[in-house]
Amino acid sequence: MKRPLVSFFLIFILSVTTIFSAQASDSFLPGMPKVLDSSDLYAADKANHLSDTVKNFPSLIYVPNTQSNNVTIIDPQTYKVISTTKVGREPQHVVPSWDLKTLWVNSDKGNTLTPIDPATGKFGKPVAVHDPYNLYFTPDGKYAVVMSEAAKQIVFRDAHTMKIKKTISSQCSGVNHADWSADGKTFVVSCEFSGELLLVDTAKMKILKKQKIPVLNKSAKAKDHNGMRNMGPMPQDVKISPDGKTFYIADMMSDGLWIMKAPWSTLTLLKTGKGSHGLYVTRDSQNMIITNRNEGTISILRFSDNKLIAKWKIPGGGSPDMGGISADGKIFWVSGRYDNVVYAISTTDGHLIKKIKVGTGPHGLAVYPQPGRYSLGHTGVFR
Repeated sequence: MKRPLVSFFLIFILSVTTIFSAQASDSFLPGMPKVLDSSDLYAADKANHLSDTVKNFPSLIYVPNTQSNNVTIIDPQTYKVISTTKVGREPQHVVPSWDLKTLWVNSDKGNTLTPIDPATGKFGKPVAVHDPYNLYFTPDGKYAVVMSEAAKQIVFRDAHTMKIKKTISSQCSGVNHADWSADGKTFVVSCEFSGELLLVDTAKMKILKKQKIPVLNKSAKAKDHNGMRNMGPMPQDVKISPDGKTFYIADMMSDGLWIMKAPWSTLTLLKTGKGSHGLYVTRDSQNMIITNRNEGTISILRFSDNKLIAKWKIPGGGSPDMGGISADGKIFWVSGRYDNVVYAISTTDGHLIKKIKVGTGPHGLAVYPQPGRYSLGHTGVFR
């Protein structure tokens, strides 16, 4: 009598385990690498934790110069420029591929993606891609997501061949930056010129929701370095918190961060500085670096309580835009968009280590290699 009872309980336990395993699997985007730590989406990004894929790549800084139509490469050990290579018209960002094996130069007005082999620093043959202002990759590694800003489209392409799989209207103006939810099933996209946010279904490749960012002061007129006047918000970079519970959206005209409960909710504003632009999670996942492009400062946000704990000013002023953190976490490399330089800034106390002259209009530079198992794109969003 005991054996059948034991067998019954074993079958019951196995059945329950199978059900819970299926439920756990269903809670994430199929094919997406397993989350290492649910309390820290950036658990794979710790200092010097380079994957086997990239550990032998030379450490370099790749700088796209939008107005010079070239890419400058800097040696971070010597702080010297070692090469400058011509690419398509208006290179905006240098983007690590999902599998970490390629860097893509996005030349939106040149309608090309130029591959760079990070093992050698050599540039390959450009691939024809229409209006690639920015480039992301779905968490499962299947698709490249091209943000076609001028064309007002989000284009899903094969992550390797770049052949089009699906094109959707962005339903907004100035589509450019994004980040994914913890489960990989949706992503939030910012629309710079219409002041809107989109919630996009990753697998279905369709827009689920859209919301307008609040206009806090309808009578005020903001002005950026280009002399552009804008009555409303101008959302830029998007980043999710380590615990996956909060999205942060930098807003250049509202001069701060919009804070939104993930995956989609109402917005509240935290003022950081004029021209809030780029967002970067520190190697210990405790803080976020925020560039304030229009006042030459960098703010530090503490994730645990959403408090600003420091503000660093670039000596003599500057225009910190987009960049990345060194593999050891000690240096924040960021382009000086309107000063034609790259800044190397200490992440310990914010002092300027070096200012390096590059081409005209440096934009989305990539620090490479960096820790992480795979890339979601932009200048290096790793998980």
